Amino acid sequence: MRSIWAVATNTFKQAVRMKIAAVFIILLIVLLPTMAVSMTGDGTLKGKLQTFVSYGFSLTSLLLSLLTIIVSVYSLTSDINQRQIYTVLTKPIRRFQFLFGKLLGIILLDVVLLVLFSTLIYAIIIYIPKFQKAGPAELAQANNEFFTARAGLTPPEVDVTQEVIDTYNRLAETDQLPPDIIENKTSREDYIEALTHNIKLGKRAVAVGHDLAWEFKNIKPLEPGQSLFIRFKYNVSVNPPDLQIISKWFAGDDRQVKYGANVQTPIYTFDRKDLIRTFHEIEVPADAVAEDGYLAVGFFNVPLNDTVVIFPTEDGLEVLYKADTFYANFLRAVLLILFRLIFLACLGILASTFLSFPVAILLSLAIFFIGTISGFCLESFDFLSRNLSSVYSYTVRPIVQLLPQFDKFSPTKFLVSARLLSWSLLAKVVFYLICIKAALLWLAALLIFRYKEIAKVIV
Repeated sequence: MRSIWAVATNTFKQAVRMKIAAVFIILLIVLLPTMAVSMTGDGTLKGKLQTFVSYGFSLTSLLLSLLTIIVSVYSLTSDINQRQIYTVLTKPIRRFQFLFGKLLGIILLDVVLLVLFSTLIYAIIIYIPKFQKAGPAELAQANNEFFTARAGLTPPEVDVTQEVIDTYNRLAETDQLPPDIIENKTSREDYIEALTHNIKLGKRAVAVGHDLAWEFKNIKPLEPGQSLFIRFKYNVSVNPPDLQIISKWFAGDDRQVKYGANVQTPIYTFDRKDLIRTFHEIEVPADAVAEDGYLAVGFFNVPLNDTVVIFPTEDGLEVLYKADTFYANFLRAVLLILFRLIFLACLGILASTFLSFPVAILLSLAIFFIGTISGFCLESFDFLSRNLSSVYSYTVRPIVQLLPQFDKFSPTKFLVSARLLSWSLLAKVVFYLICIKAALLWLAALLIFRYKEIAKVIV
C-alpha cells in the first residue's frame, strides 16, 4: 500500500506542475464569477440561476474531463518516453501497483479540483439572490422551481391492446380496412401500431364541454406545508384566434366526491387562460394530497374554446412535488461528474498502455465526445440496423452499448429543471459506468501493461 500511495502522490504532484492544469484552474477561477455577473438568462432570478448553473457546471465538467484525459495519458507515456519507469519498476513494486497508483493519483487530483470548483459554484448560487435584489415574487419562484429537488409523476399509460384488437377486427369484418392493407402494401403490424397511437392520442383529447381526469398515487411531499405543481402543455385541433385556451382545473382527492365520503382534504379549482404549445405550471397546496398519497387532477374544456384540446403523449401532463433539498441534489450532481472523471481516467490509462501520447489523446477525446452525444449515436445505429438486424445485434450493438452515456446522465439536466437526482439513479450510474464499463477498461489496461515490453535487452 505504501508503494501505491507513493506513486499516487508523485502522480498528483506531477499533474499539479503541468502548465495546462494551471491554465484550466485559472480559467475556471476567472470565468465562473464572470459568468455569474454577466449572464442574465430570461431576466428573472430563476432564469439567471438556471443559466449560470447550466454553463458553470458544463464548463467545469468539460475542463476537468479534458484535464483528466491529458493527465492520465501524459502521466504514463511520459514515464515510458523519458525512461523514468525503469527506475520505478526495478524497485519492489509490481506493475499493477504502479498502474493503480497512477489511477489513484489522478482521482485524487479530480476530487480536490471538483470540491474546489463545486464549492465555488455553490457559493455563487447562494449569493446570486442577494446581489440580484429580487422581489418577493421572484424569490418565491426561485425557491419553488430552482432551490429544490422535485420528483415528477406522469399519468399511467392506458392499456389499449384489447381496444385496438377489437377495432381492427371490426374494420376487417366490415371491409373498412385501408386499401394498402388489403393490397399488402402496408403490413398488419404497422397498421396496428398506427392504430394504437391514434387510440392512445384519443384518450388524451378533450372535446368542447367535456373533461378529462388523471389519477396519481404515491405522492410523498417532503414538507407538509409546501406546494406541488401541475405542469402541462396543450395541443389543439384548431388554433384559437389568440392562441390561448380557457380552462377550468381541479386538484384533490375526488374519491370523497365520487363515493360520498366525508371531505378529509380540500379540493382546489383554478380558472386558467394559457398559451397553446407552451409549458405552464399550476401551483397547488400540498394538502390536496390524501394521506395515502392519492391525488386526482382534472381538466374541463369550456365551450368558449370551440376546439378540441389534446395533451401530448410524452410530456402533456406531469405532477411535480418537492422530494429532496437543493443541497442534496447538488451533492449528487457533483458525484455524477466525479464518476465521469473516474471513467475517463481509466480510459486514458488504458490508451496510454499501448499507444503513443498524441494517438492516445485522440482516441480518448473521440470516445469522450461520442459519450456526450451518445443518445444521437445510439439512435443512429438503431436506425441503420433495421436492414441488418441480425448482424447488428450480435456484433455492433454490444460495442455500442459499452459507450459511455454522458448526455443521458448530465447533472445540468437535473439541476436546471430542479428535478430529483435520486440515490437509486446514482447507484445505477455507478453500476453501469464504473462497475462495468470503467472496470472493463481497467482490466484491459492491467492485462496490456502486464505483458508490455518496457525495454529491449540487447546482447
